[in-house]
Amino acid sequence: MENNKIALFKGSKIRRTIHNNEWWFSVIDVVAALTGSDNPRDYWYKMKIRVKDEDGSELSTFCRQLKLVSSDGKKYETDCSNTEGIFRIVQSIPSPKAEPFKRWLAKVGYERVQEIENPELATQRTRMLYKLKGYPADWIEKRMRGIAIREELTDEWQERGAEENKDYEILTAEISKATFGVTPSQYKKLKRLKRENLRDHMDDLELIFTMLGERATTEIHRTENSHGVSKLKSDAKSGGDIAGGARKKLEKRLGKSIVSKKNYLQKPGKRKLSS
Repeated sequence: MENNKIALFKGSKIRRTIHNNEWWFSVIDVVAALTGSDNPRDYWYKMKIRVKDEDGSELSTFCRQLKLVSSDGKKYETDCSNTEGIFRIVQSIPSPKAEPFKRWLAKVGYERVQEIENPELATQRTRMLYKLKGYPADWIEKRMRGIAIREELTDEWQERGAEENKDYEILTAEISKATFGVTPSQYKKLKRLKRENLRDHMDDLELIFTMLGERATTEIHRTENSHGVSKLKSDAKSGGDIAGGARKKLEKRLGKSIVSKKNYLQKPGKRKLSS
């Protein structure tokens, strides 16, 4: 499961990410949600100066620069703070929303603690989210299995010398090119997606071949005890080739392409693939 998420507080989007096994929240998003400021970045800058002048506190000490997805779809270093730090920052914001926000923050922070203690809760919440979005039950089961296979693969990458974000993107593209003949970005363009998750718009066969390519890659890494990005990249292509070979055989038998332009972009309710 991806670590970067968006939480909602009274309709305001609060970006957050998991760092050191706890939620860290975008300070700018919190400021915007509580103040309604047209320029929350400037408000945050002036607020730090005001608090330092008032009691000598350095609010920046509660923050860390972490990468979050911006409105343009790219990740940028952003001032973030964990639950404890956000509580301290909120105390310095005169807003009638402060107390409701603290209760909301305690709840979403506690959810993460629960998930660390019982990882099945995270899986249950994800499954329920897809159900509420209208995805069919059989699709949800494949998607959940795909998430587990993906996490297993990225764990291997982490242990074998790959760097998150940059290297993961390269390795994922290698598997995708070998499996489907297109990179994830090309695939998203084919399906007319923008910021949406590509895998949330795959049909059953696309999900199955994605899982095959990634699971094969994981096994190759383990069997050959691979280390270093160069070897991992070679393994990724090999794993994708296995899935790609199976895809081509099925396409020949069916007389049609598995790589589909269809997506789930439509109104809420029962989700069906649309061309």
